[in-house]
Amino acid sequence: MQEPRHRLQQARAEAGYASPSDAARALRDINKNTLISHENGNRPLSRKAAEKYGRLFGVDPGWLLFNGDGGSLAGGHFGFDESGRQIPMPSLATVDVPIVSWISAGELGSQDMVVNLSDYPTIPTTDLEQGQWIALRVDGPSMNKISPPDSIIFVNLRDKRLVTNGCYVISDESGQATYKRYRPNENPPFQPASYMDIPPPALEGAITIIGRVKRSMIDM
Repeated sequence: MQEPRHRLQQARAEAGYASPSDAARALRDINKNTLISHENGNRPLSRKAAEKYGRLFGVDPGWLLFNGDGGSLAGGHFGFDESGRQIPMPSLATVDVPIVSWISAGELGSQDMVVNLSDYPTIPTTDLEQGQWIALRVDGPSMNKISPPDSIIFVNLRDKRLVTNGCYVISDESGQATYKRYRPNENPPFQPASYMDIPPPALEGAITIIGRVKRSMIDM
């Protein structure tokens, strides 16, 4: 069973930060050494810390602490109200997310193309935020700090806000789709996140944001 430290590692990675150092560099509210201590379990995760990480990484603090089952004898999914009191949340719904091809993902960036997502096989998942979701299977090592080859990434098509170090599926004018991390101070701003020396993608013309990657998973 996952512990809070494992869920914190997952939340940080899914927010687009490959390491605690990356998160601390991008977010002034985070102390690198404290985050490392929380992630390796040397320091217990307090409610106050869970609320801060939840705000910064875009996850439910109750999930970080309890994983939705352990907050009370009755189980369930928990969060916190404005006064800091623990409150029950609705049960997690399972959503069937279509797994599409990279070609189809590129077509989603074209106003002239209509992609019927109901034509694709699906993968069940839980605890996704509101949005329209697709899943893609990662091919290649260019994002292996976050998503090793054969990972499945979940993309919210309705979240196109550019956030530093956020991960996105984008397409260029040729319809080529790719998965990269947003680094606005680099050229080009969409960069690999790899343990290998991999150059940035060669993109043609205007870039379209297909959606933001909010989850990455791989079978072991």
